[in-house]
Amino acid sequence: MEKTNDNIPQGFKSKPSSWEKRKALLILAVAGFFVALYLGLYELKVFETVWDPFFGSGTRNVLNSSFSRSLPIPDGILGAFGYLCDVILVSIGNESRWYASPWIIILYFLLVVLMALVSIFLIILQAFIVHAWCTLCLLSAALSLSMVYPVLIEFTATMHYLRHQKDSGKNVIQAIEGK
Repeated sequence: MEKTNDNIPQGFKSKPSSWEKRKALLILAVAGFFVALYLGLYELKVFETVWDPFFGSGTRNVLNSSFSRSLPIPDGILGAFGYLCDVILVSIGNESRWYASPWIIILYFLLVVLMALVSIFLIILQAFIVHAWCTLCLLSAALSLSMVYPVLIEFTATMHYLRHQKDSGKNVIQAIEGK
């Protein structure tokens, strides 16, 4: 895929790695980090109670469920770690990272998709296994799911670029590494 002089890939209307787009993702990731950290700290018994404006004891039921207790690390802490990785990966590189550092975009996309899939799983778990709802868990899931489409745009630009590199006879592995 050819790019124009202003880091816009052919066929795109804007820069896929623009700071404007990444700022929104950064805000979502930071918000998700604090929500997940709060839930994780409750699971670690740092807090005696957990706030839930809509489902009352639902959050306690979800966070103290047999599934949550079966994990070696509280799922809130795992979520906070995932969001922290989001913060790092969305912050790395400049507006040319979609072609200059494709490995970042690929790794970031895989993380966002994994977190979205885990969010869907946890929503299903609340509905059909735990039979309780957790407001902040649902908020965290909504944050994760809302990140997929913007990251998909950047990932698509990167994949088109790598295909162009391959079609031009260049080494795709070196292109992924940014060489």
